[in-house]
Amino acid sequence: MSFTDRLVLWLHIGFAIFTVGPVALAISSTPRYIRRRDVPVLRYLSRITLIFTTGSLLVLVFGIVLGQLKHDFSHPWLTAAMTLFVVALVLLVLVVRDQRKAIRALTGHAAAAAAAASGAGAAGAGAAAATADLASAGTEPAEATTAGAPADAEAQAAQAGQAAPVAGGATLAADVASMERGRIAAMGGVVNLIWLVILVLMVWQP
Repeated sequence: MSFTDRLVLWLHIGFAIFTVGPVALAISSTPRYIRRRDVPVLRYLSRITLIFTTGSLLVLVFGIVLGQLKHDFSHPWLTAAMTLFVVALVLLVLVVRDQRKAIRALTGHAAAAAAAASGAGAAGAGAAAATADLASAGTEPAEATTAGAPADAEAQAAQAGQAAPVAGGATLAADVASMERGRIAAMGGVVNLIWLVILVLMVWQP
């Protein structure tokens, strides 16, 4: 084997080690942090997946160059390994897409929960202020109850009208995040299995 062949082989193996490993770890960890709703960590994992998926293209490039140098393209195992590698890259692109969808869903869920909390706090403050105004005005208890009942009913209706969409949006966001978690777990398992099959083909070379 010439020096050029050895150099390309070293580069091929080196990029395989330093790109495939981090990608496998990132996609395997993503479902756990979606379940924990840890958005900062998910953003970090999404960046790792995207960067090292892009870097793993060099594994394919150096593999093709090495096959041309050694004239190995006539072997079926090499064609099968390259095809599986391309399939893994397509799945990784889909994983990055689903990671971003999960991040958007969890961010929307947090915003909806914050809006619901602030809305409940504002309603409680308004009710307390109305009670204080009635007390300071010296309104008779019976009149206060009679006059305050419609206002309280209107306030409760308005609060219910505002809280329902917020709660529905939060539930929808949580469902989307849960669905993306399942998709990422499934595709991540397939990608890792593909890496294993490629490794067997590289070592065994049937």
